[in-house]
Amino acid sequence: MSDLKRSNINIEVLTNENNIPEKITWSAKEGGVDKDDAKAIILSLWNEKDEAAMRIDLWNKDMTVDEMKKFMHQTLLTMADTFERATGEKNITEDLRDYCHHFAEKMDILPPLN
Repeated sequence: MSDLKRSNINIEVLTNENNIPEKITWSAKEGGVDKDDAKAIILSLWNEKDEAAMRIDLWNKDMTVDEMKKFMHQTLLTMADTFERATGEKNITEDLRDYCHHFAEKMDILPPLN
């Protein structure tokens, strides 16, 4: 185990008296990130023992609906990329990307065509 290297990602959430997130910051020193602001996080962890996903979803009080739409769209796209890299399943990830395009159309967040 002496060859293992430790990395830390730290997330700090400041909440108001009603436990509503006011400010979210994150740090990952090895990635050169030190207390950068974030308006939202989606953290998913795989519990091997229970074979279940565990997750934390937080967004601060200042996040707009339009920002949430874009955040969810981009998150879904990156999930397709991750799944394809991990499994090589191109057909289903293309289906997911097609859905992401549909989602963006329905949410009216497609970038304008040049």
